[in-house]
Amino acid sequence: MPELSNFEAGTAAIIRKFIAQFHPTKIIDGIGGAGLAAVYEFPRKGKSIVIRCELDALPIMESNQFGHKSTIDGVSHKCGHDGHMAIVASLANWLHHSEIESGKVVLLFQPAEETGEGAERIVNDEIFKALQPDYVFALHNIPKEPLHKIILIESGFSAEVISFVLILKGKESHASEPEHGINPSLCISELVREINTLNVPDPNSLDFAVLTPVHIQVGQKAYGIAPGHGELHYTIRCWNPEKMQSLKSTISKLINEKCELHGLQFELEWLEYFPASQNDKECNGIIKKAAEENGLDIIQRDYPFKFGEDFGWFSKSYKTAMFGLGAGMQTPALHNPDYDFPDALIETGFAMFTSIIKQILESPSNTF
Repeated sequence: MPELSNFEAGTAAIIRKFIAQFHPTKIIDGIGGAGLAAVYEFPRKGKSIVIRCELDALPIMESNQFGHKSTIDGVSHKCGHDGHMAIVASLANWLHHSEIESGKVVLLFQPAEETGEGAERIVNDEIFKALQPDYVFALHNIPKEPLHKIILIESGFSAEVISFVLILKGKESHASEPEHGINPSLCISELVREINTLNVPDPNSLDFAVLTPVHIQVGQKAYGIAPGHGELHYTIRCWNPEKMQSLKSTISKLINEKCELHGLQFELEWLEYFPASQNDKECNGIIKKAAEENGLDIIQRDYPFKFGEDFGWFSKSYKTAMFGLGAGMQTPALHNPDYDFPDALIETGFAMFTSIIKQILESPSNTF
């Protein structure tokens, strides 16, 4: 029963019903939208750990035909958020029967990750702030990496990502008399060419940047009309906020110059911002030890993944780390219509998170 970003109420209800049988100290509903948090508080004060996963699915028609395929046309879990939820939900039974004596664990089921909105709303939510997290951990399954391998990245897990929509407003004319109109086509072609020069495809470079045109629209299929309206949509990704700010400034200046040159009015909107997720050194060390305790091989990756992950919002305020979980070499890539989360990873994710929690909450320095 997959649900799109900002429409996850049904998914949250299923999670709530499941977790309630394992008697958390409290369940917080409606956090960051449709999100929920199950809080397990132990007798004595200590560190507070948040284990975060995502509720939302994608607007992709599933091509698989197995029994557990999506029941909603055009919507499916093609990023593995259903598997991530299963892993985090599985911690509830363990926490309920745990003999941990101090601290607090929050199982956070976050809405709207795919649009970059959910984490931002949660970190700004006074209810979440009141939980006073000391650490926030998360994982993401990674197809095309060996099954059960733990992927660690020293700098951060994912890229800084933002998108923009440019609306160009000119004037229609007869196609035989284009001089009497203002056609945005040439401006769009020049912008695409100029923006392309900003690409720095080497991921080992601090100046790494990928600028991808995702949608272009000019005019209509009417051969007697020269268009007066156009749209240009891009997604931009790099490794850090300083580089992103530089790219935004350069692009904004370029758009102003080209539109003035061609006599076009324009509207520019920046949207779907995913801050780069930063991995805290201490948190990475805890993840590494958890992998070693469970006999899991570690892959040390040199640079972040190029996709966006709104986990970066947590990195701005808390000690955080996100690790990758190899989903198998033959598993279709994320966001493919035939992707399916490998259920074998649930046990691995469970083992990693329980080890992380025990390391922190069973430490002699935990009680205060």
